[in-house]
Amino acid sequence: MIRPVAVIGAGPFGLSTAAHLRARGIPVRVFGDPMVSWRDHMPEGMLLKSTPAASSLDCPQSGYTLADYCDAAGTRRLVTDEDIIPVETFTAYGEWFQQKLVPGLERVRVVSVDRADNAGFALTLESGESFTARAVVAATGLSGLAHLPAELAVAAPGGPAPTGPVSHSSQHHDLSRFVGKELIVVGAGQSALETAALAAEAGATVRVVSRGRGRVAFGSPPWKQPRFRPASPFGRAWSLWAFSYYPHPYRYLPDATRHYLVRRVLGPLGAWWLRERFTDRVQVHEVERVLGAESRDGTPVLTVRTHAGRTERLTADHVIAATGYRVDIAAMDFLGYELRTRLAVSRGTPKLGPGYVSSVPGLYFTGLSAASSYGPVMRFVCGTEFASPRLAEHLAAAHG
Repeated sequence: MIRPVAVIGAGPFGLSTAAHLRARGIPVRVFGDPMVSWRDHMPEGMLLKSTPAASSLDCPQSGYTLADYCDAAGTRRLVTDEDIIPVETFTAYGEWFQQKLVPGLERVRVVSVDRADNAGFALTLESGESFTARAVVAATGLSGLAHLPAELAVAAPGGPAPTGPVSHSSQHHDLSRFVGKELIVVGAGQSALETAALAAEAGATVRVVSRGRGRVAFGSPPWKQPRFRPASPFGRAWSLWAFSYYPHPYRYLPDATRHYLVRRVLGPLGAWWLRERFTDRVQVHEVERVLGAESRDGTPVLTVRTHAGRTERLTADHVIAATGYRVDIAAMDFLGYELRTRLAVSRGTPKLGPGYVSSVPGLYFTGLSAASSYGPVMRFVCGTEFASPRLAEHLAAAHG
């Protein structure tokens, strides 16, 4: 019996990788709840920052782009840079892609992955089933990687929680629960600014606290983009073009440079279409840093240092940390202890070689967990165009 490849995760990168492997005739078992992060961990009413051209899942066959889904569903076609994608539309597109190209998906959690005695990998499922795979692709996306800075974690000793004083932006799908409440959103990226705007539109009084160099700013609309620079899915700039289409040499950069670029390239910046909804509805408090947080009878209090050097205390009914995600192998608890100790890592992220393979032969990582090796494009759906065919090609050659 031919052992299958196990793909763990059913978001854009997992589904795209599985489609490429299936097209090569490689037996695949795919595990996860399709598009769950987009369906359950993004705020209702959210609009994607990415353009339609940057929002299609890559696959070897034609006919499965976002525009193709719109045609099949009979909805308005989303194709130009000025078309804005509702998260509900993108989620439905991913589920349609899965039904068409990855029909055998198994909605069960992988509990553990370890090396098998006879080569390959031993997997145990939440259902109790155990089996051996010849290779494993970890495409778990944002799951378990929500980052809460230490200075905010003090006010949430049990971890961030929607009903506690401090939560993470990924824990809120319905922001209407904050009607009539005072809300602080910490962050300056698209997640922070859009969460703030949606909460304000729902009836909350909202203040955004941005830290350090994370000044609140918005991108330029498509018609104001410079015309004499190469186009990329993220805008017109030589650096964005290089990161989008030529990430091959990225993994050869020094560790410090790679991690810095992942954080800063395409860093905190609101979408051009969000400015009008945000301005005059949300108060902005730009500070040098958040010094700490505490909870007084369930009410969060932030202590901040302003850019003028003053110390201030800010209170609200609730604090949402829109502070992004941080890859950490230690948080991927489905990986067995032996596997985790054998993995070469850099600042908690796997160091990947050609074809997205890790230092453990047969164990691959794609999506956000590959960003420190292949660059900022791996944080976005359009990264599937580079990652999925190369991963599938390497895996087929090494384990075909």
